[in-house]
Amino acid sequence: MATGPTKLSMAQALNQALRDAMAEDETVYVFGEDVGPLGGVFRITDGLTAEFGEDRCFDTPLAESGIVGMAVGMAMNGMRPVVEMQFDAFAYPAFEQIASHVAKTRNRTRGRVGLPMVIRVPYAGGIGGVEHHCDSSEAYYAHTPGLTVVTPATPADAYFLLRGAIRSEDPVVFMEPKKLYWGKEEVDLSAPEPPIGRAVVRRPGTDATLISYGPSVATALEAAEAAAQEGRSLQVVDARSLVPFDDDTVCEAVRSTGRAVVVAEASGYASVASEIAARVTERCFHSLAAPVRRVTGFDIPYPPPKLERFQLPSVDRILDAVDDLQWEDQ
Repeated sequence: MATGPTKLSMAQALNQALRDAMAEDETVYVFGEDVGPLGGVFRITDGLTAEFGEDRCFDTPLAESGIVGMAVGMAMNGMRPVVEMQFDAFAYPAFEQIASHVAKTRNRTRGRVGLPMVIRVPYAGGIGGVEHHCDSSEAYYAHTPGLTVVTPATPADAYFLLRGAIRSEDPVVFMEPKKLYWGKEEVDLSAPEPPIGRAVVRRPGTDATLISYGPSVATALEAAEAAAQEGRSLQVVDARSLVPFDDDTVCEAVRSTGRAVVVAEASGYASVASEIAARVTERCFHSLAAPVRRVTGFDIPYPPPKLERFQLPSVDRILDAVDDLQWEDQ
C-alpha cells in the first residue's frame, strides 16, 4: 500500500484502492466487461490481472445480469466480489438482480446472510458520450432499500470510500463520476478514512448553501468562486453518501446560511435532488429565508453530445437559482 501524499487522478485512486484491497484480502475478486488484460474502458483496473492473476481479476461475457448474479453467489460463499458495469445505462439489465436479490437477501434471511459486494457504476455526463453512456441512474439505487449508495467527488474520497465499500458486510453501489476520472490532486493514503454516510463541507460560506454530490460538486465550487467575485459567500456541501444520507451535516450547513440550492446532473423529477430538498425543508423549515431551489438536468432522455452543455447544471444556472433566494431583507 502506498503511503504519504501523492498526486493521483480519480482513476488512479480507484485503481490503487482495488490493488490495496486485493493485496490485503484474498477473498476480493474484480470482474466485469473488459476489466482484465485491457484494464477497463477507463483503465480503472489496469494492471490488476497481471499482478493478481486471471483468477482474481477477469473478463466476463457481455451479460450484466449474469455478472451481478454470479457476484451474489460468490458473496454468499465467503468472497468479496467487486463488479464493474462499464457504463451507467449498461447496468439496467442487472437491475432485477440488484433489486430482487442484492438488496433483499439480508432481510429475506432475517440477517443470517449478508452480501459483501460492490457494484461499480461509472455514471453521469460531461464526456461527450452518446445515449446509454451518460445516464445519472443514482435515484434507482437510492430508492431501493437494502443498498448503500456512495459517490466520490475527489480522488481522495474515491480511494477511501471504495476501500470502505469493499470492507462493508452489505452491498454497496459505488457511483463513479466519469468526467472526474482524470482530474488530479494530492492524496494522503495514510490519512484517516472518512466513514461512509458522512457529508463534508467543501467550501465555507455565509449567504447560501449549495448541496451537491459526485460530478456536480466541481460545478458548485466553480459557482461559489464566481459568486465570491460578486461579493456573495456561498457554502458548498458534498453529500458523498446518498444512502445513508448525512442529515446532520447538511442541515447544520443550511441552518447556518438560511438558504439552500441543490445541484445535481440527474433529471429533477422524483430525483435524489428532490429527496434532499424535501429533507432540508422538513428539518430546517424555521431556519429558511426562502424555499429550497434545485438546479438539475432536464426531464428528457440524455441529449446528443453537442447539446449536453444545455442539459448539465452550469455556473450560470446555479447563480440564477441563488439570485432567486429572496434577498430583499439584505
